[in-house]
Amino acid sequence: MRELTGYMHGINLGGWFSQCDHSSKRYDYFIRKDDFRRIADWGFDHVRIPVDYELILHNKFDFREDGFIRLENCIRWSRENNLNMILDLHKTPGFSFDAGEEEDGFFEDENYQTLFYRIWAEFARRFGSYEHLSFELLNEVSDAKYCQKWNQIIREAIMTIREYAPEINILVGGYHNNSVQAIKDLDDPYDRHVIYNFHCYNPLVFTHQGAYWIPKMDTTFRTGFRHSYDEYRELSEDQIDAGFEDFFPEENKIIDTSYFEELFKEAIEIAQEKDVPLYCGEYGVIDLADPDETLEWYRCIHEIFEKYHIGRAMWSYKEMDFGLVEAHYDPIRRQLLELK
Repeated sequence: MRELTGYMHGINLGGWFSQCDHSSKRYDYFIRKDDFRRIADWGFDHVRIPVDYELILHNKFDFREDGFIRLENCIRWSRENNLNMILDLHKTPGFSFDAGEEEDGFFEDENYQTLFYRIWAEFARRFGSYEHLSFELLNEVSDAKYCQKWNQIIREAIMTIREYAPEINILVGGYHNNSVQAIKDLDDPYDRHVIYNFHCYNPLVFTHQGAYWIPKMDTTFRTGFRHSYDEYRELSEDQIDAGFEDFFPEENKIIDTSYFEELFKEAIEIAQEKDVPLYCGEYGVIDLADPDETLEWYRCIHEIFEKYHIGRAMWSYKEMDFGLVEAHYDPIRRQLLELK
């Protein structure tokens, strides 16, 4: 499978320009230039920068220059530290992966879609010439019913970007929050600079144990990693809302590396057939999990990433319930950095 060179070992800077209070204080102090230096010193080769539309738009429609200046700083700091960068539009007017944001109508409203194309035209016009930069069209489309419409929007957005940036990498993901199982329903790549993107938090009942934002989850629930598939089904039925997708093969066995190989198998075959690089834009374990159990999960998924040359970016660098710099990860941080 073709490798996404320069994007094999990354980390997300979540909570900076996305999923935040969108204040100048947050923008100016949550992540600083020195953080880019630390990330490079840790051996990462790229950063993924989630961006909500509030950074670059006034009142959902008018561009604001200060947001573009902040993104220019990110691009410069990445380049100065020999890091590649993914600019990820995490929220667009009319759509957010987080239902709590109450952003609705994107897939039905042509005005929102036109604005989406304007945003990407502006990103491409301003930043499309940077060789160390890639674009990610939209984070975690949720509902499978929008699959066909999303493929149409993807093509239109890529055509728009290509007017300004004919060779920049463009990452596209499928429904069910960038599920790896949705790769099969993405259209054929527009050109050789399109990347198939997915996220992996499977099994969700382990990686998100105790997560307050999952409606059915008991926030006191804790579990280890090494369960049988049957046990995982039972735990998931007990703790995870039916609206969340997960994957457990029919064969009942104790989870190990082969779980991820089977989970990714179809997407890997598709990527090989279409000669498209495969990239995992988010993966990680909540900071409520036992550190040693977290390390086991990372070891299993890392083996498959390496075996099939799948680029990836850990979620996340700081805070956000997954922050690698936080004290929870002190006992295993060195080992995690070896598995990045």
